[in-house]
Amino acid sequence: MILLELLPDYPTLFWPAAATAVVLIGIAKAGFGGGAGVIGTPLMALTISVGDAVALLLPLLILCDFFSVWHYRANFHRRSTRLLLPGAAIGIGIGTFFFDQFLGNQQVMRGGIGALALLFAFYQLFRVHWLGRIEARHPHSLEGDLMGVVSGFPSPLAHAGGPPVAIFLLPQQLPRRAFVGTTVVVFAAINLLKVGPYFWLDLYHWGNLATVVVLAPLTFVGVRLGIWLNSRFNDVWFNRAVYVILVVTGMRLLSKALG
Repeated sequence: MILLELLPDYPTLFWPAAATAVVLIGIAKAGFGGGAGVIGTPLMALTISVGDAVALLLPLLILCDFFSVWHYRANFHRRSTRLLLPGAAIGIGIGTFFFDQFLGNQQVMRGGIGALALLFAFYQLFRVHWLGRIEARHPHSLEGDLMGVVSGFPSPLAHAGGPPVAIFLLPQQLPRRAFVGTTVVVFAAINLLKVGPYFWLDLYHWGNLATVVVLAPLTFVGVRLGIWLNSRFNDVWFNRAVYVILVVTGMRLLSKALG
């Protein structure tokens, strides 16, 4: 009862949008290794502020990470993880500074989230054609630092950072399970690194923490679905659905920002 009293008075569409976002990030993170946050943030930002959206998602992402890291604990590429994380920490610091500058301007924030959603969708479409032309190689450690910074920078704003990590991992032609496991471990660490900056930005209050508790069981549903789908299907149809959601929500957020 106390929990219900703490819940903010959200718009009617918030709960279906939030439930969909949480299940999708669980599926994406556990089943296909990427795009988890960038799916959820635009969906939630349609109904609440960007600051509240990313604050709600971070604990839920970390909960998904807990289940996913345990599942893939023996299947990740340690060298890639070591190379990406120092740069990611630097990128998160820079991204937090920019987030702080624009946090009070919802038009700019929604426009930024919408643009990132569209860029991510178009990157994924480009990646399909690019994938067949990649030459197998082991990237230099400096590439890991650079891709880590580029991945960490947008992460505080939108929990988005998948493409740079994929660009670093794909030339190594890891087995599918190792690729998914590496992205799971890398983004689990990145999400933990954002906890301090989010408290510094004063994004948390009792209302959104109570909302996290209500939504938390859905993370387990999404993770279990993701693991089940990963073992039975390729990611083509799931990714197509994600692209449609990203394009529609991205365009809607941009229209809100410009209107």
